[in-house]
Amino acid sequence: MSGLLTKLVENTPIPKMVKIRQSFDDTKLADPIGDLSALLRAEGAMHGVSAGQRVAVAVGSRGISRIDELTKTVIDELKRIGAEPFIVPCMGSHGSATAEGQAAVLAHLGIDEARMGCPVRSSMEVIELDRLPNGLPIYCDKIAATEADAIVVINRIKPHTAFRGPIESGLLKMVAIGLGKQKGAEACHQLGFKYMAVNVPAMARVMLEKLPIRFGVAVVENAYDQICRIEVLGSAQMEDREQELLLEAKSRLPQIFFKELDVLVIDYIGKNISGDGADPNITGRYPTPYATGGPEVNKMVVLDLTPESKGNANGVGTADFTTSRLVSKTDWPGTYANGLTSTVCAPTKQATTLDNDRDAIKAAVKTCNILDYETCRLVRIRDTLHLGVIEISESLLEEAKANPRIEILEGPYEWQFDEEGYLPK
Repeated sequence: MSGLLTKLVENTPIPKMVKIRQSFDDTKLADPIGDLSALLRAEGAMHGVSAGQRVAVAVGSRGISRIDELTKTVIDELKRIGAEPFIVPCMGSHGSATAEGQAAVLAHLGIDEARMGCPVRSSMEVIELDRLPNGLPIYCDKIAATEADAIVVINRIKPHTAFRGPIESGLLKMVAIGLGKQKGAEACHQLGFKYMAVNVPAMARVMLEKLPIRFGVAVVENAYDQICRIEVLGSAQMEDREQELLLEAKSRLPQIFFKELDVLVIDYIGKNISGDGADPNITGRYPTPYATGGPEVNKMVVLDLTPESKGNANGVGTADFTTSRLVSKTDWPGTYANGLTSTVCAPTKQATTLDNDRDAIKAAVKTCNILDYETCRLVRIRDTLHLGVIEISESLLEEAKANPRIEILEGPYEWQFDEEGYLPK
């Protein structure tokens, strides 16, 4: 079969490429770790956490800039005042929805007992705290709910990839879905993304009322995946301030400066890049109809999976084509767990699979519905977190030259594949 597919695409040309630099607002904190330490040492910043208290520090699976250092700073400051912190993985169904898997996800982010200097207590056991008026149960990690005197949450504020609302992805989602573990994530998603903008904050409000959640560390990143704002928010401040921070996060999102593309090639997807493997806010390929934005892309190709994703290829199904290399690295049961929990299963399906990068890219060009393949409007990115330096096809060159936020770096040049048809890393 693979020989047949190679034969079908072998005569399809791939356009020459040009390397460019896109410029975004690069405002960032010079010393975010020092800033966080100072914020935590300010009077009242710990919001009632005191010496001798057992403090659950909830940490998620996202590839937040310097998440290991941020977590270590929170741990160190809690220990400085005499509290007894421990880390609780706070990531819904990620890590294959197992205690061992979730601890491994944190370890890959540099968050383990040896480096953090405190225990990592990973469990999928939950307790039911309450129910929403619509009947949805509200769950919480049993260890955090029953063995902690205080709970602290760390997360990045950013637009969600599947719904829109005043609260999207941030501290409240971390509370409602992350602390809820697999069962909590499943409950929150049960009625679908159409109602997530209501259910996420509703669940979080109940949990903030019933649990000793003392404060959260909120991070906003710029377009270069660097921390540009960090705040320590008490539980009473979280909802109102998160809405304001979300607006800032949306204004700082990176983007592809070309709005209509025949083909988008993405080198890597992964859970450390986005919960959807590749951020739909960048690609325009959303898993639900309840979020919009980004470019119009006719065909999308994903070439490989990040090691940090631990085989979870959620998002591959939003692409049209992929490679046998990515498929061979995928933990399909772990990937399917995302769909079974979120109730959105299309992103976990296997995209049409070609032998290698070259054939997958050719397949996308062949099927992008244009008469002259040499004029293909093609963009290649490493991943959706890194959009500073990207590659564009020759047909986009004049448009790039007319944009003052784009610098032409190199090209045009031919694609270079190795003997097996893969692009050099």
